[in-house]
Amino acid sequence: MHASFDWTLFREVVQVFTRMLDNVVEINGLVLEQQRAEIQSKRRHGMGFLGLGSALAMLGIPYGCTASVEFSADVAAELAITGWKAALDLAKEKGPAPILLQEFEVTGEMLRLRPEMASDGYKVGDKVPGRVLHARYSRYMQRIALREPKLVEDLAEIGARFTHHTSIAPTGTIALSLGNNASNGVEPSFAHLYSRNVIREGRKTKEKVDVCSFELLAYRSLVNPNASPDATGDDRLPDYFVSADSVKPKEHVDVQAAVQFWIDSAISKTVNVPTDIPFADFQDLYLYAADKGLKGCTTFRFNPEAFQGVLVRESDLANTEYVFQLEDGSEVRAKGNDMIEYDGELHTAANLYDALKEGLYGRL
Repeated sequence: MHASFDWTLFREVVQVFTRMLDNVVEINGLVLEQQRAEIQSKRRHGMGFLGLGSALAMLGIPYGCTASVEFSADVAAELAITGWKAALDLAKEKGPAPILLQEFEVTGEMLRLRPEMASDGYKVGDKVPGRVLHARYSRYMQRIALREPKLVEDLAEIGARFTHHTSIAPTGTIALSLGNNASNGVEPSFAHLYSRNVIREGRKTKEKVDVCSFELLAYRSLVNPNASPDATGDDRLPDYFVSADSVKPKEHVDVQAAVQFWIDSAISKTVNVPTDIPFADFQDLYLYAADKGLKGCTTFRFNPEAFQGVLVRESDLANTEYVFQLEDGSEVRAKGNDMIEYDGELHTAANLYDALKEGLYGRL
């Protein structure tokens, strides 16, 4: 079976979504007058995507490898370029963002940060149109010009409908509720078969619910209904079914760097590191991220002594022991995935321990 990515449909979705987000500016619902003035002046929005990890798995590309980094960059670039083409079309139809119609005085600091302006003949005290400053001298828009020079020149001449277009959000809840547990944001899937701790009305602790990744559900539907991450033989998942903790930390950074190059606002990404990672390696990871030019670097290290996360692997629970101190001084030891009856309810040992430790038992 051969899978491919539908670039034509992706561009169509970005075009429609860009127009929709531009319309949201008119019904922004912001409370303060300063907020309304800001968004109406710049008309900025932040379009992102989710499901990158799931898409890579379905394409048979292991997350973190060179091919995955290249594909991630291509998706982000297409998102950006298609969006700026829509920005030009919308500007022709409805007018550019008001701030881009303003003129700005050239300062010494501006020339220092953008020496190409001096090469183009600008001097301190000159006036430069906002549309030119944005399209021609923005470091970000210069990246767009690497692939679409004519588009950027048209934006400098006419102006864009908005000043900012892209932002990569975590999308955890959206990916689960609307994406049928597709991978969130630009992350790989957390795991392909794991537990999610959810708050249910009437329960005194969180409830452990088993969930499957989008790509595992698709693989079971199309290829092998018995496939599982822990299976052996014919039921074993292919090697390209990687999860967040099986991706090397620097590979996480490589993917973020590739996507971030085409994102003009914020980007969210988590780098999973082993529980036993040496401090020197942990330190080196941040230096590597800085060398790659990352805007930020967030790491996650599983530490059962601190607290349990919302998402939990069965293997982590099975390998973690919790000690409960009873009133008479005796102790009860249980694995994280053991079921304990307490106060008339069944709880996993891990969720019960966390609720009691944090003082949240019966208060969720």
